[in-house]
Amino acid sequence: MPGPAQDDSADRALASEQYFVRALGGFVLGIAGADLVTHEKIPLPRFNFVQVREVAPGRRTAFVERALDHYFQRALRPTFRIPDPVPSHLDTTVRALGFVPRPDRLALLVPGPRPEERSGPYSVRPARTDELDRILPLWTGDSDRPELRTALDIAWHHPNPDERLTPYVALRDDRIASGGLRYEYRGAAGLHFVATAPAERGRGAASALVAGVFGGHRGAGEPPYGFLFADSPRLEARLRALGFEVVRTFTVYELPRSASLALPPVGPEGPPRWRPPRGGGGSTPNRGAEAGAISRPGGRP
Repeated sequence: MPGPAQDDSADRALASEQYFVRALGGFVLGIAGADLVTHEKIPLPRFNFVQVREVAPGRRTAFVERALDHYFQRALRPTFRIPDPVPSHLDTTVRALGFVPRPDRLALLVPGPRPEERSGPYSVRPARTDELDRILPLWTGDSDRPELRTALDIAWHHPNPDERLTPYVALRDDRIASGGLRYEYRGAAGLHFVATAPAERGRGAASALVAGVFGGHRGAGEPPYGFLFADSPRLEARLRALGFEVVRTFTVYELPRSASLALPPVGPEGPPRWRPPRGGGGSTPNRGAEAGAISRPGGRP
């Protein structure tokens, strides 16, 4: 089991992640048992998720309905991020709504005492303003790119007190091979949106980026620790090899693309089910091709 120091690191990292979403124009609504992380204009899963804390078995249905109704009102489809080990009553409830766990866990990692710095063919540095449009295609599709670009430009060049957003790049022969966003808030520095150009994948560009950001920038005045997430065993293994340590893991539940969102037939009261929202529009997230809402069989939402 994680110790107090790991719990503190994980809690501070999760709080910093939520401030990162706020810095880009999103917001977080706290309800009993969870935080509803939301971005109405950038409907990507990484900006729209239910960060579950603890929910009593007797409150699970009301909790899930409240969470889903929040996203329904905004024509958004969330994921559920539940700390491991997942309580059986929550697993049963979200599965009954059609959510399924992703095959790989989501791991939260922090640098060890001496994060390794790697040399090699890549150089790592903060991005220049004129490079942002070259990095954006690594992070999002065409539909969400303008909104994300505007949000990044504001947070980068006009930060609020106690925060700093800095895009970083790893370059090979002056070509951008990998990019990420370092966001610092009150002593916690997270690296987000780490992505690699297709031609450079599997060659160590992302590892060089991570090592350069966390290993080469820990001087006076720097935050005492950083963090980032790994959503695959391969990435987690690479980060461990760089000296990172896992402090918490999560199971992420999502609706599969093949899930039917048909309006349920009229009948007796039962568990909530998904249906398409009325008059929904806007861009579509990369994970999950449709937006959704909840209704009860035999009633109105």
